[in-house]
Formats: sequence, C-alpha cells, structure tokens
Amino acid sequence: MSFDDPQAVASYAQGPLRLVPGFEALQRMAALLLEESVPVDGRVLVVGAGGGLELKVFADRQPGWRFAGVDPSREMLSLARSTLGVQAGRVDFHEGYVDTAPAGPYDAATCLLTLHFVEPGERLATLGQIRRRLWPGAPLVVAHHSFPQSGPDKARWLERYAAFAIGSGVPAANARKAIEAIARQLPVLPPDEDEALLRRAGFERVEQFYAGFTFRGWVGLNAGP
Repeated sequence: MSFDDPQAVASYAQGPLRLVPGFEALQRMAALLLEESVPVDGRVLVVGAGGGLELKVFADRQPGWRFAGVDPSREMLSLARSTLGVQAGRVDFHEGYVDTAPAGPYDAATCLLTLHFVEPGERLATLGQIRRRLWPGAPLVVAHHSFPQSGPDKARWLERYAAFAIGSGVPAANARKAIEAIARQLPVLPPDEDEALLRRAGFERVEQFYAGFTFRGWVGLNAGP
C-alpha cells in the first residue's frame, strides 16, 4: 500500500489482521516483553508508529507510560492520533525517521512491521540509531518479514503467505499481486541474517519470540557503550 494515499491509510487497520498470522497476539507479546523491564512511568520509543495499533495496545495496558512515535508518513501519523483517541496526549509524534526522534534515553523501543522496508545497510544504521536512544540493558522488540531468500524456499514461504491471506478473505488475485510485490520490492533478509544484524547493531541476548509464516520477531537488549 501507499502510506501517503488517504484511502489506503483509512483501511490500514484491516491489513495486518488479514495478513499477519497472530497479529493481535504479536502486539500483546510485544507489550509483555516491554513490561518485563519498563517501569510504570517509563518512556517507550515506537519506530514505525503510523496507524497507532501497537501504541493503542501499549497505552491501554500501561496508563503511566509515555511514548515517542516516529513515522515518515503524515497521513499514517494522523491515523495514529485518531486510533489513540484520548490517549494521543501521551504520545509525542515525530514525522520522519528514527534520526528525527529525541535522544531519549528511553526505557524500551519497538519496531513492528517496519524493518522489511529498509535496505540492509540502512537497516543496520536504523538499529544503531534506536540503540543510541536506549538506556543500557533496555529492550528492543522487532517483528517483520524474514524468511529464506533462496529460490524454491523463498517461493514456498511466499505461497504460504498468500494462502493465509486468501483464507483471511483477501481476494486470490490481490494475494498473488502481494507476493509478487514482496518478492520484487522488499529487501527481506533470511532469519539468521536478521538476527546477526541485531547483534552487529549492539544488541545482546537476542531471542526469537514470534514466528508466523513469513514473519519473525525478536527481542534484544541494548549492550550499552
């Protein structure tokens, strides 16, 4: 979808529910991982905050937390404010990329369904920018497309993605177009490279906590200076 197309943005919330296996559970798991260490008055950096879906889950669960939400799409940030309603006052919104976010330091960060849009070289820099905004030992929770990229393995996992989408009510023709676009346009990495990138960026105790067909999720702790 185009994140600057008002019509596409208006229907955004239905996309993850239909395309990401266990999407609501993924959000709850992310919140639980944050709650392991973030204090009741903690500050959380949310990268790729447009739409506001995870922000709403976090804010509803933890009324004392405050957030910085970063996203390059003005339309998506507007949707996030609408999604949050009265909770929007607890979020400082920043239009742009992570380098536009305040220096923090924050007690935790998340980056959900976002990093698969970022080229590997830029992804390492993005992870580094996030890490520099965290307290030592603070967690980062990420989840995004991450699956084998060799010919037959890649095709098999994309077919599974399409089958899930069709089973969720997405027209078959649209599902086919989606996997063709993912294969051509998204700089997806295989899981072992994604995990290695987190470590290269300065995160330790990196653990996979989620897998849903083509999606994977990890949590890691800022190793500090």
